Amino acid sequence: MAARASNRLEFRLRQESRERIEHAAKLVDESTSDFVRTAAEHRAEEVLLERDAVTLVPAAFFDQMISALDEKPQPSPALASAGDRARRMVLR
Repeated sequence: MAARASNRLEFRLRQESRERIEHAAKLVDESTSDFVRTAAEHRAEEVLLERDAVTLVPAAFFDQMISALDEKPQPSPALASAGDRARRMVLR
């Protein structure tokens, strides 16, 4: 047997918003309550997944990345050349 919902969540909204929500719920043949609950649950899941995302990298890679951030920046020859060309064009 499925557990019954026993908690309430109440909020206020503008009449226009209520009418849009009710209309949308009817279009998908859901009760307004189910429609709003499902939408809120989906949004909560999106936010939690976005905030809880963790990217794991090997320790050696992480150490190399941190070391590279501590080094003095070295422009690539192509980038330095492009910068020189841009300065010559702007100064003309």
